[in-house]
Amino acid sequence: MTASLITDRLVLRGLTPDDAGHLTALDADPRVMRHLTGGRATPREVVEREVLPRMLGHQGLHASLGYFAAEERAGGAFVGWFEFRPVDERHPLDEVELGYRLRHSAWGRGYATEGALALLRRGFTELGVRRVTATTMAVNTGSRRVMEKVGLRHVRTFHQSWPDPIEGAEHGDVEYALEASDRIRAQASSRGPSGILGA
Repeated sequence: MTASLITDRLVLRGLTPDDAGHLTALDADPRVMRHLTGGRATPREVVEREVLPRMLGHQGLHASLGYFAAEERAGGAFVGWFEFRPVDERHPLDEVELGYRLRHSAWGRGYATEGALALLRRGFTELGVRRVTATTMAVNTGSRRVMEKVGLRHVRTFHQSWPDPIEGAEHGDVEYALEASDRIRAQASSRGPSGILGA
C-alpha cells in the first residue's frame, strides 16, 4: 500500500479497487479528457479491466511512490489523482514521473500545485529522488503552469506519431524536469542571512 500524505487541504492516499467509480466519473468529463483523448470518456469496463489494474500494479513497489487518490480533508470528497512513480522500476529513485488529473470542479483552487509540491518535497527530502519529470501536450497551458509553479523547468518539446491525433497534437508535447541538485541550489539561494527559507 502506498503511504498516505496529508497537506493543508488534501489527503493523498493509495488507490484501491473501490476507486473504479471515482476514476470512471473523472474520465467521463470531456473537459478533463480534452488533452488526453480529445474529450472521449473512458468506459467503466476499461477502467476496471485495464486502467485501475495498471495503476494498482505500481503500488507496493516502493512504499511512498505510485498513484494517489486525492481527497479533500474537509468532507473527504474525491478530487482526482496524482502520479509519482518510478520511470525505471529497477532504479526507482533515479527518475520519478509526476502527473495529476483533477475533477473540473477542483480546477483553479491550487489543489494540483499543493499536491505536487507535497510529493516533490517528500521525494527529494525524505526519499532521495534524484530527478522528477512531467510531460503534457504543448497546448495544455493549465498543466504547464502547475509544473512551473512547483519548480519544474521546460526541457524539450517533442513530437510523437499518434494513430488518432487530437486537436493541438501538431504542436507536440513538452517535458519538464527538476533535478535534486537544482532544487537544493534554488533553496539555498532563497535563504536569508538567518538560514530561514525566504527570510
